[in-house]
Formats: sequence, C-alpha cells, structure tokens
Amino acid sequence: MLEVLRKTVSDLHDELPKNGLVTWTSGNVSGRDFSTGQVVIKPSGLRFEELGPENMVIVDTHAQVIEGLYAPSSDTATHCYIYREMPEVGGIVHTHSPYATAWAALGRDIPCVLTAMADEFGGPIPCGKFALIGGEEIGREVVRVLREGPNPHSQAVIMQNHGVFTIGPTPKAAVKAAIMCEDVARTVFLAYQLGEPIPIPPDQIAKLYQRYTTVYGQPGKK
Repeated sequence: MLEVLRKTVSDLHDELPKNGLVTWTSGNVSGRDFSTGQVVIKPSGLRFEELGPENMVIVDTHAQVIEGLYAPSSDTATHCYIYREMPEVGGIVHTHSPYATAWAALGRDIPCVLTAMADEFGGPIPCGKFALIGGEEIGREVVRVLREGPNPHSQAVIMQNHGVFTIGPTPKAAVKAAIMCEDVARTVFLAYQLGEPIPIPPDQIAKLYQRYTTVYGQPGKK
C-alpha cells in the first residue's frame, strides 16, 4: 500500500542526519496520503541507515496501525493529532536539532532578526509549552501555538525542553522547514554572542514574506 509515499518518506529521512538535525534513532518524518487519509511514518527505534520503504509503517489518523512490520514512532499520536486538526497538512517532521533545541531548553521564541527567517517563516519561530511525549499532548500544543501564537505563518514550532516540529503541505516541505529552522536558530544564536541583534520591523517582515511566497523562485517549484 502507498508505495510512492512510502519511498518518499523513507528517502526524506536521509536529509535529517545529512543536515545535522538528528542523532542515533531520534527524529522522524511522516506523510499523509490525501486520497485515503492514511499516514506513513518512521518505525520506532530504527537507525536511519536501516530505513527503507519496506519498513515504513502505515497508520490511520487515530494512530492505529494498518500495515507494517514494526511499531510506529513514539511520536505517532502527535503527528496524527496534527493531521486531524489541520487538514491542509501533508507532512510533519520532528527533530532534536541542537541550536533550535537550545532555544527550546530556554522556552524562548526564536526572534525574527534575519531576512531569511522573514522569508521562510514570516516572523518569529514560536516556542510551545512543555508537554509529555507519547500521547496527543504535544500535538495539542503544536496546533494551539500554530493557531494562536505570535506568528500565524510559521511552519515550525519549538517545544519547551524537547525539540522541533515542522509542518508542510508535503513531507518535503516539512523537511525543508526543519532544515531552515535549524539554520536560522544557529545564526540567531551566534548573533547573540556578539551583542543584541537588530529586530526587523513587522511591516518589513510582512513584505519579505509576501515577496518570498509569491514571487521568489520558479513557477510550480516552491
């Protein structure tokens, strides 16, 4: 079942260690098949070099296994809650990438002081409150922050004391958001070592985001 999505999700897992976003078995990518509503997600506890399309797990949006040789990720309930609450989301990524997670350890939003951040996220990357792993609690907080937080455009949330969750219309878009989240988290951290970063005015952030999302790049290649 869902052979193309299985391969897509499996292949995208390679981007996480390649970009320094995960260690050992931590982190995961999932993708939703919009025609069936089913979700493909990483199995729990397997190293990234062991992953292939054949060992991805298929679940429904209530985290019940439909097909797979392994138990699904311990974050499956979180992913599925987000999918149920946000029908436009087609991909989710979770990482413990070091710089973004350092901000999460402080419980601080990552402020928007870079044009690259304004482009990609349309403002600060918000930090959600602490929630326990394993159930839907993290998913509830991710959705709350995305809907009610300081930046309605963000496709990334850092969860206090935990790590990064990103969303996208596709699994690839969610992986891109995770990579960009870590990139800007690192640069903003380095800026604070030199002094006090200069904020970008909200009206300029809005113009940057509008340009990036409507003009930048090639048609159909976002």
